[in-house]
Amino acid sequence: MPPRPPKVSNPPPPATPTRYLSLHPDGLLLAVKLQPRAPANEILGPLGEELRIRVTAPPVDAAANEALLRLLAEKLQCSRSQIELFRGHTARHKLIKLRGISLAQATARLV
Repeated sequence: MPPRPPKVSNPPPPATPTRYLSLHPDGLLLAVKLQPRAPANEILGPLGEELRIRVTAPPVDAAANEALLRLLAEKLQCSRSQIELFRGHTARHKLIKLRGISLAQATARLV
């Protein structure tokens, strides 16, 4: 029998965007459905094409938006300045721009 060729390990496939994360020229866009006045600050997981997140802050004077951005900075282990509310300042459905965070990092840390 001829000798077997050595096994070649295949590199892991590149990260692909999830339903709630998409690539943007400046970084990543994260689609979020926010629930203010919740019992705890938490990321609940995907809901359709958005990531469902709860914060304890009320939707007054942008308190819920700021609580959302601080929670994301904590979960993504990055500075608050790398996260920007891109769209949806007064709506529950929001788009968040993430700068300096790879798709693989964001996917791993948000679930």
